[in-house]
Amino acid sequence: MDASDLIEDEAAIAQQKLSNEEYKIWKKNSPFLYDLVVTHALEWPSLTCQWFPDKESPAGQSYTQHRLLLGTHTSGQDQNYLQIAQVQLPNTGADGPSNSAESRLDLKQYDEDKGEIGSYSATTARLTVVQKINHDGEINRARYCPQNPDLIATRTVTGKTYVFDRTKHSNTPSADGVCRPDIILEGQEAEGYGLSWSPLKQGHILAASEDTTVCHWDINNYTKGNNTLQPTATYTGHTSIVEDVAWHHHHESLFGSVGDDRQLLLWDTRESPSAPKYRVEAHTGEVNTLAFSPENENILVTGSSDKTVAVWDVRNLKVKLHSLESHTDEILSVCWSPHHPTVLASASADRRVNVWDLSKIGMEQTPEDAEDGPPELIFVHGGHTSRPTDLGWSPHMEWALTSAAEDNIVMVWRPSKAVIDTGNEEVSAEDLE
Repeated sequence: MDASDLIEDEAAIAQQKLSNEEYKIWKKNSPFLYDLVVTHALEWPSLTCQWFPDKESPAGQSYTQHRLLLGTHTSGQDQNYLQIAQVQLPNTGADGPSNSAESRLDLKQYDEDKGEIGSYSATTARLTVVQKINHDGEINRARYCPQNPDLIATRTVTGKTYVFDRTKHSNTPSADGVCRPDIILEGQEAEGYGLSWSPLKQGHILAASEDTTVCHWDINNYTKGNNTLQPTATYTGHTSIVEDVAWHHHHESLFGSVGDDRQLLLWDTRESPSAPKYRVEAHTGEVNTLAFSPENENILVTGSSDKTVAVWDVRNLKVKLHSLESHTDEILSVCWSPHHPTVLASASADRRVNVWDLSKIGMEQTPEDAEDGPPELIFVHGGHTSRPTDLGWSPHMEWALTSAAEDNIVMVWRPSKAVIDTGNEEVSAEDLE
């Protein structure tokens, strides 16, 4: 081992020690910061997570049941699966757990075997994988079709995009380990992460690739005689890896893409696939993720390796509206809240998930508050000890999110209303150590 290897090992050990110390502090303070936390250790890491739109309320029970879409990343050491998990959460009102003694999480109820943290409520929150479908290689990203959530698309390491109808697959995977997607979307030569179903046109899907392309398919063109489908169009405006792609929520022909060329491109499917409608150098580093506001048709955000989240107005891309700055490493994922039009979350390689409220930009702060970050930073989730690779908001429970990390951990968490300042309660300084 040479000197450089020794230095790298020492740095890694120091970083792990710091991470562990930060986790201990987070764990100690969590009862004051959250209304709910479910921490579950999967058998293998999931690079992807998404809430399904459904919710069940079993009669006579004190909990509701939700579902999460997950994958696996086994690095070739085991069979990979597309996974659907059921999450059981305390039902103490329309918005989920209340900020009260009986509903707050109890970190003493940590289950070492399941890797879960429970709550004080009568029903312990838990996560259980209820369906596994064989998959070729790890799943970089999985997303369900918004008009038919039983249709699930996955980005693969081969470059192909698979579509599964989960109702045609048993809950237990076949023992032969063979992956049997219902549709194979072809047209890309390298793996990718970006994946987006149109919220306005059923069956239209986009995928971003490391081969610098974005492909657009319409699965309504699929015929049962042939389970492969070629793209309707291939977009070729990027000069480097395309990291992410997203449809607009209000205009069915508009979508955006971002990549390692630091570019944000806006496309119109009615126009040339080689000439984007708009092009802007969005960041000083690679652009890893983007998301259009579901409420405001003019606003989108991009996240970059330059450690910032940029806010844009599509009517004038010459100048960014604002830069959200607090993360200390690259931004990996951004996602808008479905409940609050000015609220979004960002996941970073700094192991943090930040929650932002754009309506608070420019608000006056005390010097003490300013030390914790800008006024628009309303919550920092510090429960991960590894990089969170994906995140998503609950469609049913206000302020609740899920996040998945590289160390096999998937979390469901909801900040305390007192902490995010949506109620009248306050958390005293003595409570937070």
